[in-house]
Amino acid sequence: MISNKTIFISPLDWGLGHATRCVPIIKELSANNKVIIGTSALNRSFFDNYFPQLQKINLPSYNIRYSKNLPVWLKILLQWPKINAVINEEKKILEQIIVEHKIDLVISDNRFGLHNKNVESIFITHQLNVQSPLFLGLANKKNKEYIHQFNKVWVPDHKNENKRLSGRLSNSEDIKIPVEYIGPKSALNEIEINSSGEEKCDLLILLSGVEPQRSVLENKLLEKFKNSSKKIILVRGSNNEFNGVNKNIHVFNFAFDGELKKLILGAETVICRSGYSTLMDLYLLNKKKIILIPTPGQPEQEYLAEYWKEKFGALTFSQNNLSQLVV
Repeated sequence: MISNKTIFISPLDWGLGHATRCVPIIKELSANNKVIIGTSALNRSFFDNYFPQLQKINLPSYNIRYSKNLPVWLKILLQWPKINAVINEEKKILEQIIVEHKIDLVISDNRFGLHNKNVESIFITHQLNVQSPLFLGLANKKNKEYIHQFNKVWVPDHKNENKRLSGRLSNSEDIKIPVEYIGPKSALNEIEINSSGEEKCDLLILLSGVEPQRSVLENKLLEKFKNSSKKIILVRGSNNEFNGVNKNIHVFNFAFDGELKKLILGAETVICRSGYSTLMDLYLLNKKKIILIPTPGQPEQEYLAEYWKEKFGALTFSQNNLSQLVV
């Protein structure tokens, strides 16, 4: 139990998945500690919604963008100089934050630069072993070099390998610092709702992630279901302009908290990316009928989709071949 400390915590702003899984951690920590949240322009409103009373400090955004044509891993590799510059910048900013706010503990969810030799630093990740189609050994070597600059790792998954949600991604054999499995984390799990308020639907489409791939999948699914008589709810995960194509599709730009939980619980089937935070949400809400469409060229999501197909009975489809998708 951590208590009587001033804690600085910040998640990667690469989509909202890292932010959502930090919500229960922040709630627990703020009961007995002073918690300050590091945010960027991409997740500030999210944390303002959940924790209006907590202080926030701006950090630089990674501003990752995918490609319509290049695989994600290659696009990220090409953006690595920019990513590395942000890592170095956040190291410098953290030094100032530690001094100005008398920080006792730093917790980073996948922000590689948020560690400091003068303060205990904890790294949150489910990827102790990264997946890569090329240079796998080099990618894992570099990943572990970053992780080993921290004092401890928290893994949001089960310690029991037979119950793991992340499969071999969270195997810790080669990690040289203490690893603590803290269990799956979801911002939705502890929210209380009135079950009578659930909005029933045949199909809930949950979109998220980095552009342009989010929009590519949205357009493909809208085309796929444009003549469907099913009751469909689409949560876009975007404020971009939208032109509806089917009166049976009820559209939300975003859904959070109790609203999102009601939508998930009321859905017969959920279609979504195989991002780990989304999978934790669905697991903790006991959703069984899941269709996963991994982001093309994103090895982690492709691995998790296949793992969940084998382990939990999810259906999986390639974004580039949705012809067999029937709901």
